[in-house]
Amino acid sequence: MIRDVHGDILLSKADVVAHGVAPNDDFSSGLALGLRERWPAMYKDFRHYCRVSHPAEGDVWIWGGPGVRIATLFTQKAAYGHGARPGVASLEHVNAALRAFHRAIEKEGFTSVAMPRLATGVGRLAWDDVRPLIEHHLGGLSIPVYLYSVYEPNHPAQEK
Repeated sequence: MIRDVHGDILLSKADVVAHGVAPNDDFSSGLALGLRERWPAMYKDFRHYCRVSHPAEGDVWIWGGPGVRIATLFTQKAAYGHGARPGVASLEHVNAALRAFHRAIEKEGFTSVAMPRLATGVGRLAWDDVRPLIEHHLGGLSIPVYLYSVYEPNHPAQEK
């Protein structure tokens, strides 16, 4: 069940926090930057994972640290090669990543999910196109999916 909330996703108490980036992304802006600053070990592990595994767009990578689980959904075109910049997101990649995330939620047994307006910032997709994909893939779950539709810095959302 999807619940729209307002607040700072970095303060979420959900079992897993999801976000979207490109494979080999440098986490230099938006939520990815906040995650990198708060959990530098996650970013270090992400870079290692990308160098070793070369993940594809539309996949998902799950990281666990002290008291936190982060799901990285590969919604943007990869940034491989010296000086390469991540591409914009595509609905095809978002759709595939959400499908993979749904499978990961069931496999890992997560009890709640927090996610932003996926792929609409740096990814440049329209929210009116992305939201139906989230509803399709995650709306039928029996766990709460907290959709952070409005960002309010340093303000915990009402996750109930």
